[in-house]
Amino acid sequence: MENACLSRDGRQALVMRFQPSYIRLYETGELAGRIESLDRILKECVICPRRCRVDRTVGERGVCGVGTLPVVSSHNPHFGEEPPLVGWGGSGTIFMTYCNLKCVFCQNYDISHLGYGEEVSCGELAAMMLELQESGCHNINFVTPTHQIAQIVRSLPLAVEKGLKLPLVYNCGGYEAVETIRLLDGIFDIYMPDIKYGDDEAAARYSGAGDYVERCRESVREMHRQVGDLVVDSRGIAQRGLIIRHLVMPDGVAGTQEVMRFIAREISRNSYVNIMDQYRPCFKAFDHPPLDRRITPEEFDEALSIAREEGITRLAGITE
Repeated sequence: MENACLSRDGRQALVMRFQPSYIRLYETGELAGRIESLDRILKECVICPRRCRVDRTVGERGVCGVGTLPVVSSHNPHFGEEPPLVGWGGSGTIFMTYCNLKCVFCQNYDISHLGYGEEVSCGELAAMMLELQESGCHNINFVTPTHQIAQIVRSLPLAVEKGLKLPLVYNCGGYEAVETIRLLDGIFDIYMPDIKYGDDEAAARYSGAGDYVERCRESVREMHRQVGDLVVDSRGIAQRGLIIRHLVMPDGVAGTQEVMRFIAREISRNSYVNIMDQYRPCFKAFDHPPLDRRITPEEFDEALSIAREEGITRLAGITE
């Protein structure tokens, strides 16, 4: 897709022309094939790097704790996301219950670890998407979709048939199986992965994922191949592309230097990056120093300086 950056009339025309890529997949029948492929993976589940190999279609549970139906914590317009997602109507967030990461500092631990939420049908999940669209949201933002992506995609045609036309956001923790991400090509117009760590030792200690770095990096490369750098319309609303999040953590635990270097050298210096300063001790973080304290202003400023030194200047909330 072309960037909306020529004349005002041209930008307005691009807003009118935009159609989420999943519409074409639905119309050609390709979406049905993707659903079959994803559902097939659930029979010996390798949907994420945990590769539990349980048969989720008969109720077996792996690390994520989810079977064959969607499990949802909440759905609502959200105004705390990145500005290109929020606009004035909000990002239509659907919080999927449980997670394939086991972060000791999780700020949503009641959802991701304790399983707060309800099992719903695919029809009910589709109805949530439509409700958010009708409320004026700019996108449908699936939070922690990794382990429930088969259920999400299975629900999509039911929403399309009733008029869904907003871009979908894949808002994930970054611990992805690249084979699964390839199956999502043309379904998601916006990918929003965390890149939590720059080294596997910290990832193993604090998130139980000793292969996090390579799994995350190969998946982010694939996400960028599919959708490219973030494109916004004339209103500043995200239509397509990659948004990367990185949470600054105490004592450099997140490996910010390695993360920014990877983005700049292997993804794009024009990447839209949100370097986040909201780390606070939650869940079991108090048992894992130095995660038992907030970050300092100096630690956050250092992270911003690192990004700029690596050539990244498109920083959320700072360079907009």
